[in-house]
Amino acid sequence: MSDHDAILSVENASCHFDVSASWLQRVASRAPRRLLKAVEDVSFTVRRGTTFSIVGESGCGKSTLARMIVGLQSPTSGSIRFGDICRADGKVEMPRLQMIFQDPFASLNPRWRVGDIVAEPIRELKLRATEAETLTRVSELLVTVGLSAQDATRYPHEFSGGQRQRISIARALATEADVMVCDEPTSALDVSVQAQILNLMVRLQKQFNLTYVLISHNLSVVRHMSDQLAIMYLGRIVEIGDAEEIFKSPSHPYTRLLIDTIPQVDAPNRAREPMSGEVPSPISPPTGCTFHPRCQIAVPSCAVDRPELLTVGGRLVACPHVRP
Repeated sequence: MSDHDAILSVENASCHFDVSASWLQRVASRAPRRLLKAVEDVSFTVRRGTTFSIVGESGCGKSTLARMIVGLQSPTSGSIRFGDICRADGKVEMPRLQMIFQDPFASLNPRWRVGDIVAEPIRELKLRATEAETLTRVSELLVTVGLSAQDATRYPHEFSGGQRQRISIARALATEADVMVCDEPTSALDVSVQAQILNLMVRLQKQFNLTYVLISHNLSVVRHMSDQLAIMYLGRIVEIGDAEEIFKSPSHPYTRLLIDTIPQVDAPNRAREPMSGEVPSPISPPTGCTFHPRCQIAVPSCAVDRPELLTVGGRLVACPHVRP
């Protein structure tokens, strides 16, 4: 991938939180400082106009990584860089980022009318010269996401969950964003509504050449949307590559177990290996490969040596025991 194709590059990014007791308590109990390593040494690159998905169980660090990308959380180490965007007027600048949050009920101001919610970024960024042009743009955006222009006068509590998420998407589009970081955008919605929102996101990506960083634990959603896929476990990426290829032939033992949980209509009673054990605490993770206590192919060295990402069958896999 050339630098021209990359709109986002994350290099060796880590994010640690100090969860120690107070200084006085630590001195009294002679306890050491405790660090929660939410994200540890993560690297990947996202191509323009594609969907890069990050998947993992709850607590694996994917939401922290999303907040790091949009600037809501500073990395402890490493770097997050963006490729330049050439605008229609010839100006070259950093891409505009927006985030679509998980809960459409909490991410919208209940005291504002929908029109003001969508218009706020237009006014703040001065994307339209007059108030009349701003209101026209708000109407266009509401129609674009499947609502009506008349909905601008209503309040968020008057809408269903799916409609609220459409409002959130309209607000993100109002900034003329290039990159959208979507943190579980459909997990709070009914299954039938999830499909509608996903189809809307696919249509908008084609229409506006958007780049998505999609955070999810729902593998069916990810398969519908993704070009590239990264699997996270306890703050680290354990497999990364072309999404369809990973779904067809997962390499890492954790990836295989995750994909094995996807229901199959043609084989509902197929034999499946249950995922054993609980996710270890990120405050005191296992030594070596952090997945080894739950891994079916672990050997004694897995508890000692931390695996690095190696090229296996055209993708990167953090397990020395898999073969292409």
